[in-house]
Amino acid sequence: MVNLIAGSAVFRSVLRWNLRPTASGWWQQQQHRQAHEQDAAKRRFVCFRLSHRALLRVQGQDTAAFLQGLITNDMNALGRAGTRSLYAHMLNVQGRTMFDIIIYSLTKTQDEELAILLECDSTVTDSIQKHLKVYKIRRKVNISPCTDLALWAVLPSPSGQDAGAVSPELLSPTAAVVWDEDPRTKAMGWRLVTDKNISPMELIACCQQGETEEYHWHRYTIGLPESVSDLPPGVMLPLEANLVYMQGISFSKGCYLGQELTARTHHTGVIRKRLMPVCLSAPPDQGPPQGGMPLVTRAGKPAGKHLCTLGDRGLSLVRLDYAKEPLVLQNPGGTAVTVEASVPDWWPADSKGS
Repeated sequence: MVNLIAGSAVFRSVLRWNLRPTASGWWQQQQHRQAHEQDAAKRRFVCFRLSHRALLRVQGQDTAAFLQGLITNDMNALGRAGTRSLYAHMLNVQGRTMFDIIIYSLTKTQDEELAILLECDSTVTDSIQKHLKVYKIRRKVNISPCTDLALWAVLPSPSGQDAGAVSPELLSPTAAVVWDEDPRTKAMGWRLVTDKNISPMELIACCQQGETEEYHWHRYTIGLPESVSDLPPGVMLPLEANLVYMQGISFSKGCYLGQELTARTHHTGVIRKRLMPVCLSAPPDQGPPQGGMPLVTRAGKPAGKHLCTLGDRGLSLVRLDYAKEPLVLQNPGGTAVTVEASVPDWWPADSKGS
């Protein structure tokens, strides 16, 4: 498997060679170096099939106004300054996150009727469709699943030359239904949607396919949540989930479902907990239940909830008062696991003291 990340820095684990030439071995080592560079150039990017995510098509003359009242971001930003995708949350009436989504515009010109692809957790597509239909009422909008499309993430390979410094080149741009930078953070690379019978290796120069587990490892290492395993429906406030840092909310767009508490939290500036990447001293005996496992300080004070784990990495909702000290997760068997939170590199500089 491709090891994307070592440590908390984004794309830091670039393969390095420690060659010590001698007079007799210099030529062989030069050949070795050239062979490595040629091989690395062929593996500049890694693509991951995101089978845990699904796509819905939403189309009709009322699409923008319909979604504007249901999501945290501003639908009017689509098409503005070349924006082709938006990250957002759908909230419940209490202002807590229900679903994390990415919206992709399929419309090529302003004269066309708006059509979008809505990316969501594949386990809640039925719930999202029901949620949308509750508020659809008489709006002229059609909602349908896109089972003929495949969603991919594309990240720089740590073994590629100049990893992260260049963008992938599409060999056949018309074969991509969607091709855009991930709207959440540059640390997540690019998003690609294709027909199911098309392989990204046919579309992207210098690309290889990676294991989806490596994609999740990368997310957990940099502290980026995705899907209901990381964002349990009805548990977290969107600002606790770092929605502002992921460009997923507009505070000037007007009313939407769950907006009142979100706006009040933003204007008071009081956020007591945040979702943070954590490193565990050992994997828990079992995966956290939906809603998380309690975290406590060494003095026994409540410090948050541990939400998801992959090996010794994961995401926890941590009380900021205790974010800089080791925390404890109690296994069902009675053993304790030490949990240490860290501040992601991609967070804004002025947030890293909070």
